[in-house]
Amino acid sequence: MLNQFLFKKIDNAQLIIFRVFYGLLVSAECYGAIATGWVRRTLIEPKFTFSFIGFEWLQPLPGNGMYIYFVIMGTLGLLIALGYKYRFSAFAFAIMWAGVYLMQKTSYNNHYYLLMLLAFIMAFLPASRDFSLDAKLNPKFRSRTMYNWVRWTIILQLFIVYTYASIAKLYGDWLDFSIIEILMKSKEDYYLIGELLQQKWVHKIVAVFGILFDLLIVPALLWKPTRKIAFAFSIFFHLFNSIVFQIGIFPYLSLAFTVFFFSPQTIRNIFLKEKTIAIDNEVNHPKNAKLLVGALSLYFLVQLALPLRHHTFKDDVLWTEEGHRLSWRMMLRSRTGLVTFKILNKETGKGSHINLDEYLTKKQKRKVACYPDFIWQFAQHLKKEYAKKGEKIQVFASSKVRVNKSKYLEFVDPKVDLASVPWKHFSHNEWIRPSQKE
Repeated sequence: MLNQFLFKKIDNAQLIIFRVFYGLLVSAECYGAIATGWVRRTLIEPKFTFSFIGFEWLQPLPGNGMYIYFVIMGTLGLLIALGYKYRFSAFAFAIMWAGVYLMQKTSYNNHYYLLMLLAFIMAFLPASRDFSLDAKLNPKFRSRTMYNWVRWTIILQLFIVYTYASIAKLYGDWLDFSIIEILMKSKEDYYLIGELLQQKWVHKIVAVFGILFDLLIVPALLWKPTRKIAFAFSIFFHLFNSIVFQIGIFPYLSLAFTVFFFSPQTIRNIFLKEKTIAIDNEVNHPKNAKLLVGALSLYFLVQLALPLRHHTFKDDVLWTEEGHRLSWRMMLRSRTGLVTFKILNKETGKGSHINLDEYLTKKQKRKVACYPDFIWQFAQHLKKEYAKKGEKIQVFASSKVRVNKSKYLEFVDPKVDLASVPWKHFSHNEWIRPSQKE
């Protein structure tokens, strides 16, 4: 039964049109990152970058190398949209985007993570079999059908993202609207809508709508009677996010995903100006069917497990941040902090305080002030820097952190030498102070 569902042939118009949207949008993201100064601020100006722990070897290219890197990615996006050398273009973009994602987390965003997953998924899909240069140059390559599993891979990925995002919002600071108030406070100078965004009734609507939209949007788009209404809500929701939170291409990428929910006939008529095609309903299992089902099952098991891993860590993820990333916990908290670093020479016993301005950009300083992995990584960086000068040092951090509207509380144990302790990926780092429930 499962194989009959997964390997049924369907019209590929949805995937073909999504490929064009996807390629154009990622191209705009990459060229836009240069034009807006994101590349310069995030990857060129910093003296060093905070990569994901374990990927310290992955560092930005020197000089203007990262500008060239992003131009190449933007060009690959255009090749994806055109469907030219698609497999190479899609895989090359996926690898390069993963590199950018892993080499820096100062500008971490759940949407960047989603794009990395999507990039690899798209690289495996037969997205250039029609309406592409590949198909035009090789007519035998052209096909107007695909297996049903292709469509449902995208839909299931979206369902996981939205569902976990909705569930994560079911906590006190979202339900009492206080986190919405904090998020909107920085928008009060927006033209026309700034004052409106400060209203309590707007906060209530945003909070309730955010939970319900994330929870219901995929089922509502799947069900034909509610599809057009859900699409209208999608347009409003994603344009609101684009205007208010200014999160790049991702509201528009989210709208592009909706092509997978409308019938192929509708998509083909609107975008390709072609009539409905006849499809043989016979189920043909490919030779690698078992391997494919196994790979998809493993992938989605990982996707289901990752957002739950914070429950295996001691204490509250909102405080410790352990297990926060890769879990679709979007716009849930505001963190501010104060931190000072003291180094102690092991041989002389002489101590001194570190001037963060000599090492970090303003954005990096904000991260180091209140995120445990940033604090630990900076301690490791100081250890290496002083080792180059022939000094063996201990590094101690004194930090106070505030989450949302709570009080500033001590965040790390100031007596622990952070230069000598390992980072624990799969268990709680005990030098993080326990949260204090008010």
